[in-house]
Amino acid sequence: MTPSVPRQGDSPEEPRRPAEGRRHRNRRRALTLLIIVLLIGVPAGYLVISANQSRNSGKDKEAKYSATGLTAGWPSKVQRRLYQVPIPHPADRIAYYETNNWKTSRLYVQFRTSNAGLDTFLAGVGVNRDDLKEGEITIGARDQKITGWRFTGPGPWSGLVHKQKNPAPTQDIVVNTADPANPMVYVVSRTVP
Repeated sequence: MTPSVPRQGDSPEEPRRPAEGRRHRNRRRALTLLIIVLLIGVPAGYLVISANQSRNSGKDKEAKYSATGLTAGWPSKVQRRLYQVPIPHPADRIAYYETNNWKTSRLYVQFRTSNAGLDTFLAGVGVNRDDLKEGEITIGARDQKITGWRFTGPGPWSGLVHKQKNPAPTQDIVVNTADPANPMVYVVSRTVP
């Protein structure tokens, strides 16, 4: 048998702690519960919100990259810079479509602008109005089929091909000035990756 060691008594110098009251105990338990909820609930809530945002982002990207024709809206700044398509202000009826493969990447863009906007756009590309050849449709049948563009309506139509040395893109530009104050611009900018 093990000898029992006598219990050491409380030191007379230390004041005795009062017994925990019911109110204090309930407050301490509530505080403990709150801390547990915050330590578990906040990260769990964050994970749920983050997962939903991630799933929604994937759906947005899926819709964007599964598009099979022009999408209304502005191409991203990165696309405009990469393909060198400086859409001017003011511009409306803006739509774009991008295709990529191992051989060539293309950005198709259309927009309506003012005469000053057309001059700004052409200057941004590196050409001017004198380079446009009246009656020329420089966007080929393949690209017209992809976008659904038909250059058969009222004109006059004019176009140009702005060739640049790789890796800079080459742009095929067609302008419709049926409304002289608001020309409609169609661009196919292609680059070799």
